[in-house]
Parts: sequence; C-alpha cells; structure tokens
Amino acid sequence: MNDVKCECGHVNPHGTVLCEACGKVLDERDQSGKLLDMRYEGSARRSQTYNKTVIDKIWNFFSSVKVGVWLIVITLLASIIGTILPQEMYINLPPEVYYEQEHGWFGKLYYQLGFHDLYGSWWYLLLIAMIGISLVICSLDRVVPLYKALKAQRVTRHEGFLKRQRLFGINEAFDQGDQDLVKQHLIQKRYQIREENGDILAEKGRFSRWGPYVNHVGLIIFLFGGMLRFIPGYYVEENLWVREGETALVPETGEKYYIQNNQFILEHYDKEENKKFEKALERAGQVVQNYQSNVVLYERVSENLPGEKPELKKLKEYKVRVNHPLTFDGYSVYQSSFRSEMTAMSFSLANKESGQTFGDFTIDLKAPKSEYDLGNGYVVKILNFFPDFEFDKNGEPSTKSRVPNNPAFVFTMITPDKPKGETSFVAIRQTIEPFGDNVYKVAFKGIETQNVSGFIVRKDSSLWAIILGGIIFMIGVVQGAYWNHRRIWVQNKNGQIWIAAHTNKNWYGLKRELETILANTKLTMPEDQLQKEDDGDKEEA
Repeated sequence: MNDVKCECGHVNPHGTVLCEACGKVLDERDQSGKLLDMRYEGSARRSQTYNKTVIDKIWNFFSSVKVGVWLIVITLLASIIGTILPQEMYINLPPEVYYEQEHGWFGKLYYQLGFHDLYGSWWYLLLIAMIGISLVICSLDRVVPLYKALKAQRVTRHEGFLKRQRLFGINEAFDQGDQDLVKQHLIQKRYQIREENGDILAEKGRFSRWGPYVNHVGLIIFLFGGMLRFIPGYYVEENLWVREGETALVPETGEKYYIQNNQFILEHYDKEENKKFEKALERAGQVVQNYQSNVVLYERVSENLPGEKPELKKLKEYKVRVNHPLTFDGYSVYQSSFRSEMTAMSFSLANKESGQTFGDFTIDLKAPKSEYDLGNGYVVKILNFFPDFEFDKNGEPSTKSRVPNNPAFVFTMITPDKPKGETSFVAIRQTIEPFGDNVYKVAFKGIETQNVSGFIVRKDSSLWAIILGGIIFMIGVVQGAYWNHRRIWVQNKNGQIWIAAHTNKNWYGLKRELETILANTKLTMPEDQLQKEDDGDKEEA
C-alpha cells in the first residue's frame, strides 16, 4: 500500500487520518467539522490498516483491547476454579486416585482438565503467554505510530486542525506585545516553546502519554517473572517432614544439602510469667509461644553410588523458628508445623475370659515384623498392616497414606490349643473378630511417639522480575495519573490570532491555566466547542 503525501510535503504512512506534520485531515470525505479524535494523533495503526495475510490477522487479534480483557477474565476464572479443590501438592494419594475417590465425577473431571496442578498446566501457561503477547502487540500497535506522530508535528498547523480542536478561538483585536506576553506566561508555566514564522507551539507533559505503555512493560516483566517459576529450579516450595534424630535430604537441591533434626521444642505462654495476659490465657487455655527446631545443615562432599550412605560435611547449626528461617544458597527453610507421630505400639496376648497374658510384644511401626514369637507355642502373626486406616467406599479396610497416623492390624494368634490360629482385626479403640468369637485377644498396652518437624523449603529466583515489574507498573500508574499532556497553539492567520489547545485529560485544569496565560492581554479565552455542541444538541432535542 502506498504512502500518502500531504500538501505540506510530509509523507505519511498509509492509513494515517491526520497528517503527522501539519494535522490536515487526509481523508477528503471527512469534512464534517466535528472535533478531531486525538487519541493517537490520527496516526496509522497497523491493526487498522492491514488485514490480508495470516500475520496481519494474528496481529489484529492480539491488538484488540477486548481480546486482552477477555484473556485476563478467563485466566482469573481459571484461577478461582483452581481453589475449589486442593491442589496436587496438598494431597497424599496419587491425583488420578484421590480426586475421583474423594469428589466423584466432578473430581475426575477436575483432574482430567488439569485443575489439580493449575499453575503448571500447559493451557494455563498458554493463557499467561497469550496475555503477554497481547500486551506486547497492543503496545507496539499504538505507541510506535503515536511516538512518530508527536515527533513529526510542526509548529504551524493546518487551519482545519486548529478549528476542530476542543478549545479554539479567533482574536481580531490584539496588540503586538500580546504574543510576547503570552510567551512569557507559557515559559513561567514550564511549557516548552517552539516558534516558526511567528507561530508558537507550547507543549508540556508529553512523557505522561507513555504512562499506559510503561504499565504494559511492567506487566510484561511481571508475567515473565511468573512464568520463570515454571522453569525447574527457579521456584521451589516443598514440604519437608523430619523426625527428631533423623537426617533428611532437602528437596530440589540436587541431593546436595541435608538437614538433621536434633530436637523440636514447643513452648506455651506461662500465666505466672505473663501476668498481663493471665485472664486471656485462662480464657483461651494453652497458647503456643514458640515453635522451634534445632537443626544441623550438611552438604554432601562427594558423589555416592546408588544406595550408599552419603559423606556429609557440617555447614552450620541453626534454631529454626516461625519467621526465622534457615537460609543457604538461595534456599530458605521455614518452620511451618509439627506433629507427634506414633513410632511403636505395644500389645499383649491374653485370654479373653480369664484375662491371663502369655507375653508382650512391641511393633515398630516403621518396619513391622511379620511374626512375633512369645514362647511356649504362643505366636502372633501380622497378616496385614494399615498405617493410616480407613474404610473405603466398598467397606473394605484401606490406608490413606504410609504415615502411621491411625494404625490398624490383622493378626493371627496361634496358641497350643488353637494351632490353626484365630484372626482378629485390631485398630485404635476398635476390635473386630471376622470369623466368630475368639478365645484369645491382642490387648493394647501403650504407644511410643516421636516429634516430627514440618518445614517448608522455599526458593524464588524469579522474585527480582516480579518486584521489578511491579515497580515499573507503579511508575507508569503515577506517570499517567498525575501528569497530562498539554499543547497550546498560538498562530497568526490572515491578520488574526488563532488560539487552540488540547490535553489528553483534565480539561478543567487546562482552561484555568489558559486564563492565567492570557491574563493582562487583549486575547480572549478560546471557546469549549464540545460544550457548545452539547448545548446545541439539547436545544434541538
């Protein structure tokens, strides 16, 4: 498509509505006299000019503000739906089992559509990428032609351009010194002055026009930072449970760092030591004052064969408390929770009727034996072990996890008078004899517990981009909200002084400023032609 040459000699890109240099309306059919649309200075936007190739259609699709808004709305709706059920990281069972088992057909659909791992699903990443593409194309489609038009504008403007500005007026009577006085007032108001053949263009606040595009740059960087989190190693947030006395690998560190939990400490507020809060503590009961894990950080010093115990070097000891994490190599280990975990259960084999016992045995819940020989022909065998017992939908015993939160056993009790054995199902506060009444029973004696510290291991290498994007976005907000682009044209036309003015917002402020600039001169205040049009429409109505 050919460029368009204006009568002033400036060559404009095809699709330009107003000449970039003099402001003349290039479409000869548009002589309606209505006020000019100055949003983009009448410049040629690519999306409104080209629509032939596939690239043009893609560009035009993403340059639409409506498309960008809908992409944001769809992403927000998806994010809301992602909070209805717990995400994959918060469940203990495999997701393909958990969602259907716990939530039926809705859970199954939830899993199949990828909502179980929303922020890692391909379609959610695609939505974020499309929002970023829309921001880039929207910005380029508008800011480049706007910049070129503002840079190319001349001081002397076409008569039709001046007449169709919102603020416009013609002065017949004036003194020769009025223009010089106006110029002085403009300089006092910090306008930048350009002169050409006795005409004046006063301009200030052009930088505010770039505020929305600075916003877009900030949002693009922010989205980039968000997408960095999906790259392995850039963002880590993993749960880590470590029993007292145990050493565990810190997840997502490439088997490089290990943490040993020496002791977990739980402290409560003491009414005697905190007299000010005595009544509140009496009303609330025990209130936790401190969660703390005394840990040792180790680093692996050499490569090991699979299954071989790693050789570790002690780096430091630290007391991990709430809001006081252990930090190292970009990682932070936070104290998040704790639990008391059963480690062993003690039982005795007894005659139900007489209460006589025939031996005690203790089951290590981490590694239970299959058989316990009590001597004299008395043996207890474990046929099945459910660490976290529950009944499934079919009424069959099952386990929710491998953590011994609610242990249950199926025992076979072999005695001299019952050599084939008797079967008993034993759980906490529950005993079931599936094959009729037994003579013998496995009686519960006690449990052994162990504190387990719950940590959150976090690393965020994308935070710099998110912070930078947020700062740039706020700069754009301030830039566009607290300043405005104002232009005043004072031109000599056929022995008359023509005054026109334009601003991208805050017309009231521009009018008040013009009153100050024209003070002490014979030049009259330009008329607000938009108000005149509105008054005319009301009279016609």
